Amino acid sequence: MNILMIAAHPDDNDFRCSGLALKYLRDGHRVRFLSMLNGEGGHQTMGPKEIAARRRKEVEAVIQSTGLEYDVWDIPDCTIMADLPTRERLIRYIREFNPDVITCHRTNDYHADHRNSALLVQDAAYLLIVPNYLSDTPAMRQTPVILYNEDAFKNPPFTPEIVIDIDDVVEEKFKMADKHVSQVYEWLPYTRGEQDQVPQDPAARYEWLKGDMITADTPDDIVINGGLRGYRRRYALPAALHRKQLIARYGEERGSKVRFAEAYQVSEYGRKLTPELEKQLFPY
Repeated sequence: MNILMIAAHPDDNDFRCSGLALKYLRDGHRVRFLSMLNGEGGHQTMGPKEIAARRRKEVEAVIQSTGLEYDVWDIPDCTIMADLPTRERLIRYIREFNPDVITCHRTNDYHADHRNSALLVQDAAYLLIVPNYLSDTPAMRQTPVILYNEDAFKNPPFTPEIVIDIDDVVEEKFKMADKHVSQVYEWLPYTRGEQDQVPQDPAARYEWLKGDMITADTPDDIVINGGLRGYRRRYALPAALHRKQLIARYGEERGSKVRFAEAYQVSEYGRKLTPELEKQLFPY
């Protein structure tokens, strides 16, 4: 299968949906990340060209460590609009890759880049199959299944329809985050006022990134409300929040023990996901 994971910035896909991506890669499928913006806004001291180049190197480190395909477009951060030229660029891009599944942001989000990249996917969805539109790039025969990545926004709330156990790949997911040094150890701590907490030693800062220990015995309410910090908590939160869905998918014995998970909502703009198609596309 071809899996296309579309996000606004370099690292968005790594944080949100790389567990599922790693499972697809392990099974021999083709997986591509697309960052629609170049990342030039993501630093407190480095200028746009300098940080964009640095983030490109971080993406290359992820490619080397995982085998992912990973494209970064040349659109500057904080400038993407759901306009006609960008829509047409995206339609051609998706048609050429011919994905079975697309993942993307939802359109309600704190960041205009996230919202507009999601809106572009929505605007492109049906047009992917229209032969008389952008006929220089052959239309697809059917619209891909489109999934939204999980977020915490409430108007409307995220609806978890597919919840995937990622316990077997979570350490690789931590390592992918660790490759984005400029973000997880510099920019994001700066935005949270935590710069003074970040260790200088690479091994120590990696443990700081992962944060508080969470095991299969950690109660879900502690994960949700217990004041834990770090990416262990971030990646464990979907399992704690969506325990019923995990049990429904995997059974009581396994579902009750899953510690790390990713959750997705099915977009009505994509191909209808029947139970049979779900088993084919998401056999995890």
